[in-house]
Amino acid sequence: MRESFWGYWIIILGVFVVVIMMLISNVTTTNTQDYYLIKEVSEASMLDAVDYGYYRTSGELRINADKFVESFLRRFSESVEFNTYQINFYGIYEAPPKASVQVTTKSGTYSVGTSASSFDIINRVDSILEVDGTVVGEN
Repeated sequence: MRESFWGYWIIILGVFVVVIMMLISNVTTTNTQDYYLIKEVSEASMLDAVDYGYYRTSGELRINADKFVESFLRRFSESVEFNTYQINFYGIYEAPPKASVQVTTKSGTYSVGTSASSFDIINRVDSILEVDGTVVGEN
């Protein structure tokens, strides 16, 4: 009887550990995926926002801030569910091209027993566009 009682406790402990590992894995996987998504989308959006007319006349890179924001939101929303994210732009400089983006992931609420926890993951990415001699993507 005592041995079977200990067996039940070990099974319950194992299930509890598996549930905790799944919750932590979900949060960390989301963080990694969001970081790389923000990084790739901001790079592509900066290339979309390059002002080629200004580059041809002066030889210096400059981006259009409004076009960068529009392109970033379009590309980002194509990849994720948009209702779980809050996007903030700060520090967008047109010349030299620099943009800082903060994306907050609103994760779901996890209930364990009587306590409920929610995790909000904040990713900040600073992007600087530098190209030696030529603009990438120019035809």
